[in-house]
Amino acid sequence: MSHSTDALARFYSVIPAGGIGSRLWPLSRADAPKFLHDLTGSGQTLLRATWDRLAPLAGDQRIMVVTGRAHRAAVEDQLPELADLNVVLESEPRDSSAAIGLAAAILERREPGVIIGSFAADHVIKGPAAFRQAVVEAIAAADTGLIVTIGIQPTEPAIGFGYIKTGAALDIDGAPSAQSVNSFVEKPSVATAKRYLSSGQYLWNAGMFIARADRLLEEIGASEPELLAGLLELAEAWDTPRRGAVVDQVWPKLKKIAIDYSVAEPIAAKGGLAVIPGQFDWDDVGDFASIAKIHANGRKRDLAILGEGARVLADSSSGIVVSHTKRMIALIGVEDIVVVDTPDALLVTTSANAQKVKAVVDALRLSGSSDVL
Repeated sequence: MSHSTDALARFYSVIPAGGIGSRLWPLSRADAPKFLHDLTGSGQTLLRATWDRLAPLAGDQRIMVVTGRAHRAAVEDQLPELADLNVVLESEPRDSSAAIGLAAAILERREPGVIIGSFAADHVIKGPAAFRQAVVEAIAAADTGLIVTIGIQPTEPAIGFGYIKTGAALDIDGAPSAQSVNSFVEKPSVATAKRYLSSGQYLWNAGMFIARADRLLEEIGASEPELLAGLLELAEAWDTPRRGAVVDQVWPKLKKIAIDYSVAEPIAAKGGLAVIPGQFDWDDVGDFASIAKIHANGRKRDLAILGEGARVLADSSSGIVVSHTKRMIALIGVEDIVVVDTPDALLVTTSANAQKVKAVVDALRLSGSSDVL
């Protein structure tokens, strides 16, 4: 028990608060990404809810946020408890390996032996006690040198998530539910997802990673040595007056690669990745269909309405309406519709096509319509 307690005392939470959330356009924009929105109707932004889940684990002073320079003021407004030394600003997005790796390098330099956990700023989790129990187990497993992730028990054959194929149970003190990971699997087809669900061997990949910082950096270095060299150079200068100059010189040159590819998949192939099955409800709120599902509590015939003062008249309709205008929106006899009304852009689609919104954003960018992005 004392060993687990010691590991928890060395734990530091990291919140990568980046990414525009382009599948939630036009609600989520470059200057107002999805983690700064209340998408659940709770009165809290996703970022604030993430902080509140993590604070009981290690305390307010042991949470680091990695975000873009442009979002600093909004993040600090949402999180007044956030210590200045725990704000890591990106000059431009370089994907999750750079963001999480830099946090690991800074924290390892400040506190050798630190265990870090990375948790996205824009996910929705119900069951905070079960979430924290899974993290505590993950910390215990990570202290043995394993890279650990938390997988979610699938409730449906979802095609919007990656999957984790689980292996044998692991005998780890303080982590009774830990299992080995056989492989990571990309987002599957519907038929494949149904097969995964019925097999009972697969979990959803929730993108949560817990590891000793030195081990995480070691694995980044094994697959991406140039990236590691850049991260260590940044960390060495971080708490010195040279930070600004070194960031401007090194950060833009770092390779853009997701941590799934730089760490999780290679270490799984070597047998060094463990998973803790999470017994809580989770959603990455990846598109408007996800938001509709959260608000409808699983009842597909309901219409979810978001937006302060939204004016909606609906008859025999289902789906979701997000209104940031005072315009009257009338729906008659439409099912699974998605309507997002903002002052300068209107989106109309269906839940089945919600994942395709990203393609619209890509097309707008290519056409030069950056004023609405």
